[in-house]
Amino acid sequence: MRIILASSSPRRKEILNLVGFRNFDTLPPKVKEIKVETPFSVKLNSIKKARYAEERIKPCKEETLIIASDTAVFIKGRFLGKPKDPQEAKLMLQTLSGNWHIVYTAISVIYRSGNTRREKTNLDRARVKFKKLTLKEIEWYISTGEPLDKAGAYGIQGYGALFVEKIVGDYFTVMGMSPNRLYKLLGELLGKEKVLKLLGG
Repeated sequence: MRIILASSSPRRKEILNLVGFRNFDTLPPKVKEIKVETPFSVKLNSIKKARYAEERIKPCKEETLIIASDTAVFIKGRFLGKPKDPQEAKLMLQTLSGNWHIVYTAISVIYRSGNTRREKTNLDRARVKFKKLTLKEIEWYISTGEPLDKAGAYGIQGYGALFVEKIVGDYFTVMGMSPNRLYKLLGELLGKEKVLKLLGG
């Protein structure tokens, strides 16, 4: 079976490797994402990425599995995407400082085999508490470059972990793709036995 990760995210590649996926291709999705205004928008962006990959591999004669994901941060009635510059990253981090926020991550999977096509999407959420940040901490963090390509201007798998006091929910949902949620989706599409074979079990 051909497996495609519709993402350019190193952390999502790491997550697939972590749970046993070794032979998969990556296809960065060049889509115009919907402005995230509701949790449903996160699902739609995830679906768009998966369908983008599907369109790029047509016609497809072999069994194919496409995996895509999208993440957004919600705090004080609004969603935070990726900051467009260091100044916006600073404002986002000041908003997160000392507060709880919600991270939404959607995973979409598409299975193709001959004339068979199945698609499923899951949306998960986790609550995260940030420590109170000083201006010096914020400026240092921005200087690392890490916040500039992350939803909400931080990455929990990197330097951003220094500022996370508590998590209620799945750590990997905050990181960008929950293996548990992915396994559930794949089990619904393919059956658990087939999924375990894909993972080498």
